[in-house]
Amino acid sequence: MAGNVRRVVTGHDANGKSVVISDGLPPLDHSMRGAEIGADFNEIWNSSEPVPTLTSLPDGEPTARPFKIMPPSGHLIRIIDIYPPHMGGARTVMHRTRTLDYAVVIEGEIVLVLDDSEVVLKPGEVAVQRGTDHAWENRGDKIARMAFFHIAGEFSDELLSKLPQPLQLME
Repeated sequence: MAGNVRRVVTGHDANGKSVVISDGLPPLDHSMRGAEIGADFNEIWNSSEPVPTLTSLPDGEPTARPFKIMPPSGHLIRIIDIYPPHMGGARTVMHRTRTLDYAVVIEGEIVLVLDDSEVVLKPGEVAVQRGTDHAWENRGDKIARMAFFHIAGEFSDELLSKLPQPLQLME
Protein backbone atom coordinates (compact mmCIF):
# COMPACT_ATOMS: atom_id res chain seq x y z
CA MET A 1 0.00 0.00 0.00
CA ALA A 2 2.63 2.60 1.00
CA GLY A 3 3.69 4.90 -1.81
CA ASN A 4 1.30 3.47 -4.40
CA VAL A 5 -0.93 6.50 -4.94
CA ARG A 6 -2.28 6.82 -8.45
CA ARG A 7 -3.07 10.35 -9.65
CA VAL A 8 -5.26 11.01 -12.69
CA VAL A 9 -5.20 14.63 -13.89
CA THR A 10 -7.74 15.88 -16.41
CA GLY A 11 -7.63 18.82 -18.80
CA HIS A 12 -8.92 19.93 -22.18
CA ASP A 13 -7.68 19.42 -25.72
CA ALA A 14 -7.53 22.13 -28.41
CA ASN A 15 -11.26 21.68 -29.07
CA GLY A 16 -12.29 21.96 -25.41
CA LYS A 17 -12.90 18.21 -25.10
CA SER A 18 -12.24 16.64 -21.68
CA VAL A 19 -9.09 14.49 -21.70
CA VAL A 20 -6.68 12.74 -19.33
CA ILE A 21 -3.37 14.61 -19.34
CA SER A 22 -1.52 12.37 -16.86
CA ASP A 23 -2.15 9.04 -15.15
CA GLY A 24 0.28 7.48 -12.70
CA LEU A 25 2.28 8.12 -9.57
CA PRO A 26 2.72 11.82 -8.77
CA PRO A 27 6.31 13.08 -8.95
CA LEU A 28 7.96 13.33 -5.53
CA ASP A 29 10.58 16.06 -5.48
CA HIS A 30 11.12 15.95 -1.74
CA SER A 31 12.23 13.34 0.75
CA MET A 32 9.20 13.12 3.04
CA ARG A 33 8.99 9.35 2.77
CA GLY A 34 10.15 6.32 4.65
CA ALA A 35 10.56 4.62 7.99
CA GLU A 36 13.01 7.25 9.25
CA ILE A 37 10.11 9.75 9.52
CA GLY A 38 7.42 7.17 10.23
CA ALA A 39 5.23 8.12 7.27
CA ASP A 40 5.01 8.53 3.50
CA PHE A 41 3.81 11.94 2.26
CA ASN A 42 2.39 11.73 -1.26
CA GLU A 43 1.59 15.23 -2.47
CA ILE A 44 -1.09 14.98 -5.14
CA TRP A 45 -1.78 18.56 -6.24
CA ASN A 46 -1.60 22.12 -5.01
CA SER A 47 -2.38 25.65 -6.08
CA SER A 48 -1.12 28.92 -4.63
CA GLU A 49 -4.32 30.62 -5.77
CA PRO A 50 -7.17 30.81 -3.23
CA VAL A 51 -9.55 30.37 -6.15
CA PRO A 52 -7.68 28.32 -8.77
CA THR A 53 -7.80 29.42 -12.39
CA LEU A 54 -8.86 26.45 -14.51
CA THR A 55 -6.93 26.28 -17.77
CA SER A 56 -6.79 23.69 -20.56
CA LEU A 57 -3.46 22.41 -19.25
CA PRO A 58 -1.59 23.18 -16.03
CA ASP A 59 1.38 25.56 -16.29
CA GLY A 60 3.64 22.85 -14.90
CA GLU A 61 3.91 20.19 -12.22
CA PRO A 62 2.59 21.80 -9.02
CA THR A 63 4.35 19.29 -6.75
CA ALA A 64 7.79 20.23 -8.15
CA ARG A 65 8.85 22.37 -5.19
CA PRO A 66 10.61 21.91 -1.88
CA PHE A 67 8.46 20.27 0.79
CA LYS A 68 6.46 22.50 3.10
CA ILE A 69 3.58 21.50 5.34
CA MET A 70 1.55 24.24 3.67
CA PRO A 71 2.42 26.80 1.00
CA PRO A 72 1.83 30.43 2.13
CA SER A 73 -1.44 30.64 0.19
CA GLY A 74 -3.87 28.42 -1.63
CA HIS A 75 -4.53 24.74 -0.98
CA LEU A 76 -3.11 21.26 -1.46
CA ILE A 77 -4.05 17.60 -1.16
CA ARG A 78 -1.82 14.83 0.18
CA ILE A 79 -2.24 11.14 0.85
CA ILE A 80 -0.23 10.23 3.93
CA ASP A 81 0.55 6.71 5.08
CA ILE A 82 1.33 6.82 8.82
CA TYR A 83 3.31 3.84 10.05
CA PRO A 84 2.46 1.80 13.17
CA PRO A 85 5.10 1.48 15.91
CA HIS A 86 6.49 -1.88 14.69
CA MET A 87 7.25 -0.24 11.31
CA GLY A 88 9.03 2.78 12.80
CA GLY A 89 6.01 4.99 13.33
CA ALA A 90 5.79 7.37 16.26
CA ARG A 91 3.58 10.24 17.38
CA THR A 92 4.19 13.34 15.31
CA VAL A 93 5.33 16.44 17.14
CA MET A 94 2.59 18.67 18.46
CA HIS A 95 2.19 21.35 15.84
CA ARG A 96 -0.06 24.12 14.60
CA THR A 97 -0.53 25.29 11.03
CA ARG A 98 -2.31 28.34 9.63
CA THR A 99 -4.67 26.11 7.68
CA LEU A 100 -8.14 24.64 7.61
CA ASP A 101 -7.59 20.91 7.11
CA TYR A 102 -9.98 18.12 6.23
CA ALA A 103 -8.32 14.85 7.29
CA VAL A 104 -10.13 11.77 5.93
CA VAL A 105 -9.21 8.29 7.16
CA ILE A 106 -9.12 5.88 4.22
CA GLU A 107 -7.61 2.78 5.86
CA GLY A 108 -6.51 1.79 9.35
CA GLU A 109 -7.02 3.77 12.52
CA ILE A 110 -5.38 6.99 13.74
CA VAL A 111 -5.42 8.96 16.97
CA LEU A 112 -5.79 12.75 16.81
CA VAL A 113 -4.02 14.13 19.90
CA LEU A 114 -5.13 17.57 21.14
CA ASP A 115 -4.12 19.59 24.20
CA ASP A 116 -6.99 18.26 26.32
CA SER A 117 -8.09 15.03 24.66
CA GLU A 118 -7.57 12.30 22.08
CA VAL A 119 -9.94 11.14 19.36
CA VAL A 120 -9.72 7.78 17.56
CA LEU A 121 -10.65 8.03 13.89
CA LYS A 122 -11.54 5.03 11.70
CA PRO A 123 -12.06 4.56 7.95
CA GLY A 124 -14.60 6.96 6.50
CA GLU A 125 -14.33 9.39 9.40
CA VAL A 126 -13.17 12.99 8.99
CA ALA A 127 -11.43 15.46 11.30
CA VAL A 128 -11.89 19.15 10.55
CA GLN A 129 -8.66 20.64 11.84
CA ARG A 130 -8.92 24.43 12.41
CA GLY A 131 -5.46 25.71 13.30
CA THR A 132 -5.33 23.86 16.62
CA ASP A 133 -2.19 22.45 18.23
CA HIS A 134 -2.28 18.73 17.47
CA ALA A 135 -0.38 15.52 16.76
CA TRP A 136 -1.18 12.26 14.96
CA GLU A 137 -0.37 8.77 16.23
CA ASN A 138 -0.92 5.33 14.74
CA ARG A 139 -1.25 2.91 17.67
CA GLY A 140 -2.45 0.02 15.52
CA ASP A 141 -0.60 -2.76 13.77
CA LYS A 142 -1.05 -1.68 10.13
CA ILE A 143 -0.46 1.49 8.13
CA ALA A 144 -3.11 4.18 8.48
CA ARG A 145 -3.80 5.93 5.15
CA MET A 146 -5.31 9.40 5.24
CA ALA A 147 -6.21 12.08 2.72
CA PHE A 148 -5.37 15.61 3.86
CA PHE A 149 -6.92 18.65 2.20
CA HIS A 150 -5.01 21.73 3.43
CA ILE A 151 -6.47 25.20 2.79
CA ALA A 152 -4.49 28.33 3.72
CA GLY A 153 -6.19 30.33 6.45
CA GLU A 154 -5.74 33.30 8.76
CA PHE A 155 -6.17 33.47 12.52
CA SER A 156 -8.74 35.98 13.75
CA ASP A 157 -7.66 38.68 16.21
CA GLU A 158 -9.99 37.06 18.75
CA LEU A 159 -8.18 33.71 18.45
CA LEU A 160 -4.69 35.24 18.32
CA SER A 161 -5.37 36.96 21.66
CA LYS A 162 -5.83 33.49 23.26
CA LEU A 163 -2.89 31.67 21.67
CA PRO A 164 0.59 31.53 23.21
CA GLN A 165 2.93 34.20 21.83
CA PRO A 166 5.13 34.18 19.94
CA LEU A 167 2.96 31.96 17.79
CA GLN A 168 4.86 28.80 16.83
CA LEU A 169 3.71 27.52 13.42
CA MET A 170 4.88 24.58 11.37
CA GLU A 171 5.52 25.79 7.83
